[in-house]
Amino acid sequence: MPEIQEVQAVKLLVAGGFGVGKTTMVGSVSEIPPLRTEERLSDIGAVVDDLTGVESKTTTTVALDFGRITLNPRVVLYLFGTPGQDRFWFMWQELSVGVLGAIVLADTRRMQESFAAVDFFESRDIPFIVGVNCFDGADIYDEDEVRGALDIAPHVPVQLCDVRDRDSAKLVLVRLVEHLMALATADVDQGN
Repeated sequence: MPEIQEVQAVKLLVAGGFGVGKTTMVGSVSEIPPLRTEERLSDIGAVVDDLTGVESKTTTTVALDFGRITLNPRVVLYLFGTPGQDRFWFMWQELSVGVLGAIVLADTRRMQESFAAVDFFESRDIPFIVGVNCFDGADIYDEDEVRGALDIAPHVPVQLCDVRDRDSAKLVLVRLVEHLMALATADVDQGN
């Protein structure tokens, strides 16, 4: 009888402000049709939703996005995209339960939209990296400039990407997994 190997499920979050590309990223890398909880933006929501810089946006995530990537027969990544608007942030606490790490997506045209996500993960000691989604027409900044703008520690990786492109979005995930492995190795080396 063949030996049954246990599957290791790894839960990761894709987080960031409103309109930074979280839903697009989960959809571009997922091997299954992603679960999306998007609703159309309405005139009522215009009172609380700041569309500055994302005027063409027509939908918003109201709960979560979900996708899956099988790395090998024993390791599966489960990706959860968070909602970006303040009024849906109560979901972040629930989604962060059991998470191994996170990607904070940033838009250099609206860097302030990333501050709360960085603070969320730092305050909970959840390892994260920053994925800078390079939107068409946006200025491109190097890693040190992004690090300075977000005031993040030197050990937090920053990865430029285009989340519409599967390979580019996958590279962000690879960078997160490498970061998590480096942190785990450092903990073992320190006896934790």
